[in-house]
Amino acid sequence: MRAAPALRTAEALRLRGEQADTLARRLTRVLLLWVTAVWILCVAGVVVFMHREINRNFDNELEESTLRMIDVAVHNLDLAGMPPPGAPPLLEPQPLASTEDLVYRLVDDSGRVLLLPRAALNAGFFQKIPLRQGFFNKDGWRVFTARHPTRPLFLQLADPRPERRRAVRQVLLGLATPMLAVLAVLAVLLGAVARRELQVLHRLESQIAQRDGGDLRPVDLAGMPQELRSVGEHLNRLLERLAQALDVERALAANAAHELRTPLAAVRLRLHTALEGPLAASDVQAAVQALDVLSQRTEKLLQLSRAESAASRVQAPVDLAQLAATVAQEFWQAHEPMSRLVLRVPDAPLPLALGDLDALAIALRNLVENALRYGEGSRVELLVLPPCTLAVRDQGPGVAPGRLDALRRRHVRDSAMQAGYGLGLSIVSSIVAALQGRLELLSPLPGGARGFEARIHLQPAPASATSIPAHVVP
Repeated sequence: MRAAPALRTAEALRLRGEQADTLARRLTRVLLLWVTAVWILCVAGVVVFMHREINRNFDNELEESTLRMIDVAVHNLDLAGMPPPGAPPLLEPQPLASTEDLVYRLVDDSGRVLLLPRAALNAGFFQKIPLRQGFFNKDGWRVFTARHPTRPLFLQLADPRPERRRAVRQVLLGLATPMLAVLAVLAVLLGAVARRELQVLHRLESQIAQRDGGDLRPVDLAGMPQELRSVGEHLNRLLERLAQALDVERALAANAAHELRTPLAAVRLRLHTALEGPLAASDVQAAVQALDVLSQRTEKLLQLSRAESAASRVQAPVDLAQLAATVAQEFWQAHEPMSRLVLRVPDAPLPLALGDLDALAIALRNLVENALRYGEGSRVELLVLPPCTLAVRDQGPGVAPGRLDALRRRHVRDSAMQAGYGLGLSIVSSIVAALQGRLELLSPLPGGARGFEARIHLQPAPASATSIPAHVVP
């Protein structure tokens, strides 16, 4: 039982650590690590370069000192006299230079030591150093051998190599000390800059946190950098789709409550009537007719929901003549529409239209149904017009011109006439708007006093597009 509080404490510490690891700190840490790595590489390059330059300078000084000292050493040898064979080497009568720890020797071409400084190393130090002009390393010393230009004599001068390493360390220390201080200051500056520049993220986060099902307004992208602006634009499009989906859901619920109440009541009444008395065929037929009305209303509501959703926004090339023929064939299956519905398609080939085949079929069916139902038995024409237009025309009583725009809205019916273009035209209007087309309503027909015509104007498909096989949803 004691393990549970410990687990909760560990989880709280883990969450606190995750919260503390902010994006600003991560950016500061990564940038500082990269700056430090680059600085180390630069310092390493500088150290290698300085080490080479320092060694070259020391070698130049060692060579110049040897060339200057050989004449002085030979002069001192001449003053002291050449030691006889087998005699120990002479010690310098006077220092060749001001440095007390100067290490050198003067030898002849046979390797016999002729002159040594008073503070010389043991005699074995210069052993195995070749008698030829140039540099040689031995036991931590850098030795340069110079030959006298006129006499068979060699001067070997040694320089301690630790001095060179000390010089390199001093250069490295001189570079590292101020740079470490700069890195400390840079860490503070990078943290402050990262926090300041990431304030736009906190503003975006605050705006997103305020959004819910009741507030799906687009977020404000003013002042956002390009990367966040792209994210914000995608977010706004997502919020737009969510808002549209919620609107469709609310509209479907409202439409269902409005449109299905009366058919359901009629079905219930017919069924109660059939149950209370002797079962008659007329009562059953009336119930079946009420169920047919309910089914038709439900289908209309589903069509309206689909039209107002994003399902009808997928656009592709559509052959309007083939579409009109398919829809007309469906209505010709019934005897009465076959005698009234006429399909008119131009003989010349038409360009493909840009739209959604299934959505356009739904819109066209609604227009034909309205014309057949409210055209008072008149002939209904289904026309395909150039360049990319579908039209449905009837010779019925028509609609008053002032009421045409109102008929595009849901549940709007014209009480002054028998025809009522309610949900049907609302569905058509939503589909055409989603396809970026234009719905044109005409009443009365040009040159007459009666009739009604609805035209769907679509955009032509690109010239390279090809038609898609007909597939029309029922």
